[in-house]
Amino acid sequence: MASIFNALPGLDVPVGEVSKSLAQMWTDTAAEGGAAPAADDAKATQVNFVLHLGFGTTAEDAAAQFQTVVRFSRMYPSRIVVLCPLSEDDDVGEAKMSAKIYGECYLGKSKSDKRCVEFVMLSYSSMARTHLENQVSICLSTDLPLYYWAHRFRDTSKLADYQFLLSRAKRVLLDSAIAPADAMTYPWPNIKALRDLVYSRLLPVRQTIGQFLASYPTTNLTTGLREVMVTHCPRMRAEAKVLTGWLQRRLTACDAGALSFAEKVGPAGELAVVFVYDDDAHYFRWHGNLETGHAHFECDFGSGATKLAASVSLLAPDKALSEAMFF
Repeated sequence: MASIFNALPGLDVPVGEVSKSLAQMWTDTAAEGGAAPAADDAKATQVNFVLHLGFGTTAEDAAAQFQTVVRFSRMYPSRIVVLCPLSEDDDVGEAKMSAKIYGECYLGKSKSDKRCVEFVMLSYSSMARTHLENQVSICLSTDLPLYYWAHRFRDTSKLADYQFLLSRAKRVLLDSAIAPADAMTYPWPNIKALRDLVYSRLLPVRQTIGQFLASYPTTNLTTGLREVMVTHCPRMRAEAKVLTGWLQRRLTACDAGALSFAEKVGPAGELAVVFVYDDDAHYFRWHGNLETGHAHFECDFGSGATKLAASVSLLAPDKALSEAMFF
């Protein structure tokens, strides 16, 4: 994990001088003519955000997630702490912690809307983990809500060591496509705070299917319905599982009765939904290709056949973060 910490941008600073170093960073930036927050600006920070890079994270992945959070912070100015635990190979068997800081300012919707973001990166050994809560608390703004993103961790139970984050966080973000199999069913201290980034990424898909079906009476959708089939390409197994769960909840709310739900693997880029009815004259089919961005609907609920072309996409990673955190 040392390579992950090294892959992230920023200035190396003493761990005990993070706050002082952040203030000096902005002072130096302003002195050099760069964009920096005014002394009384309070940086317009809206949230505390902790990105925890698990042992499954590569240097390239760490850099990519860092940029995702940077893009997110341009919408929601944040104080961000990135946790980089040392791997077993890099762990020196002693309490060791290193720090970096990074910041940038940019204009929002107007010239007077200047937004600034601050990052603190912490690399720590297993023996230093007991000191982590205190150090993270120092780095965060005490009067702002906390959001915690656990990325590419290998063992769900290991996150129990971070109760101070799990219990305080307004949202705990996971990605079921890359998380351990038990991640979404693990007894988290605040299960209501848990959000799956796969579900958030699927927002455009859920919206387009939901809005189309909402134009028909629920009895037309559910009468004679016996099976729902979701087809997915190999890399979208998690998306198919989450989409199936959403369809099951929505149809249950429509009093659809007992239904069978199935999934199967399809061609590259494909995500599709088919409703199977007792009467072959009734059908609903939605097919999307995430590689081309094209989708189409075909249905007949008893009032004539309908065909409709549509578009399809997943939310960008930074948009999925905001969807999972705030909605």
